[in-house]
Amino acid sequence: MTAYNIMIVDDEENILKSLSRCLRHKENWSLETFTNADDALRRARTRIFDAVITDYNMPDIDGMSFLAELRALQPDAVRIVLTGVVNIDTLMAAINEAGAFRFIPKPWDDTMLIDSIEEGLRLRDTLLENRMLARQVRDLQDEVAQLRARLGK
Repeated sequence: MTAYNIMIVDDEENILKSLSRCLRHKENWSLETFTNADDALRRARTRIFDAVITDYNMPDIDGMSFLAELRALQPDAVRIVLTGVVNIDTLMAAINEAGAFRFIPKPWDDTMLIDSIEEGLRLRDTLLENRMLARQVRDLQDEVAQLRARLGK
């Protein structure tokens, strides 16, 4: 069973505790929580995260800016936005600027949140596997071309 590293960022400690309670039953998920986006970004420079869940409204940096920076550091991480503010501009910014996989309103439904994370992780795994297989095909094609060249064909 693959172990997944999950980062949770929210400036409200009670939200972090609630999210941790919701997600900790997943035995193959390792959770790290942060109340400060700068601390989370520093940590993202030293550890790979498979999924990141962040609040949209935070005092030091908004969720979209945070996810855009995180995307530059870890483009393969599944990015999920939680927010109490739901409008089309926020939704479009989450998708376009930050490459958010899912936008989940607060208060969230635990089952929907877990299902969204699992779906994102499955998609991420598939994309990474496809990238690896494509690389293997290119390597094999290069080998065939080299063999043909040596055989004079």
